[in-house]
Amino acid sequence: MKEIQTLEEFNEIIQSEKIVIVKFFTTWCPDCTRMDLFIGDIMEANADKTWYSLNKDELPSIAEKYDVMGIPSLLLFKNGEKIGHLHSANAKTPEQVEEFLQAY
Repeated sequence: MKEIQTLEEFNEIIQSEKIVIVKFFTTWCPDCTRMDLFIGDIMEANADKTWYSLNKDELPSIAEKYDVMGIPSLLLFKNGEKIGHLHSANAKTPEQVEEFLQAY
């Protein structure tokens, strides 16, 4: 999963006609580390989507703009619009993430 480094890069990535998933995380978040243990299999099962990560502490303005209050959070974008948001409280197990992605 490639990490987004700049606001410009983020804005360009989310313009895709394909669904783009951005995982918001921080380096100090235990739930983010836990998600990293199972997200690889989910990414493989959802290879039709493009996956990125974004460190909320390094790009706080993006997290603020898209209402990312807790981490990890998965946000889905298509054609520059946010089309889905899996909040941290509902992203603790592989089953929760898989169920959320089934709608997309």
